[in-house]
Amino acid sequence: MEEIPKHQIRAVNSERTITVYQAYAPHIGLPTARDGRFPDAWKRERMTWIKPSFLWMMYRCGWAAKRDQETVLALEISRDGFDWALRNACLSHYRADVHHRPEEWRRLLNSRPARVQWDPERDLHLRALPHRSLQLGLGGEAAERFADEWIVAVSDVTALAHEVHAHLRAGDAEAAAALLPEERPYPASDDLLAGLVPEKQPPPTPC
Repeated sequence: MEEIPKHQIRAVNSERTITVYQAYAPHIGLPTARDGRFPDAWKRERMTWIKPSFLWMMYRCGWAAKRDQETVLALEISRDGFDWALRNACLSHYRADVHHRPEEWRRLLNSRPARVQWDPERDLHLRALPHRSLQLGLGGEAAERFADEWIVAVSDVTALAHEVHAHLRAGDAEAAAALLPEERPYPASDDLLAGLVPEKQPPPTPC
């Protein structure tokens, strides 16, 4: 089996869209799934985090059992929007192997509306894997564009989360795995990820 790169975006994706996941309390999640857009109760001024990995979402929300994360949404968004967010993102934490100095990272943090964070990917039993899963935080202009322009379709996948978990509790990992969304590598160019992963550092600043 081919080794998975440590930093790689994997998601359900097509030529035009990519599917990401979020979990909300029912008073936000249910109307979002029903109407295909966020209700007024959704706070635009807060940073919102989207996750392309279904299993990382399950790790975060505890199979849709954690408080205020009982409704899991699959949001199909435009690839143009997702790519825009990456181009306007910086890492959420300072990395000496990516940034020339802390001041450079702080400048990016203050000027860019999106954040990238890489966390250990999870297996079917939610155990940490050696490779990483992307989290993409959207604030300011990025959050506005996400809510108003990028969303193509919204599905409530809470029942799927419960069904996969039920198979696992019953000891049938094969049946659980068969239900998982098919996530493939996302075709992100080196230029798109420059400065967002250690292997794809930005070019040195000219003197």
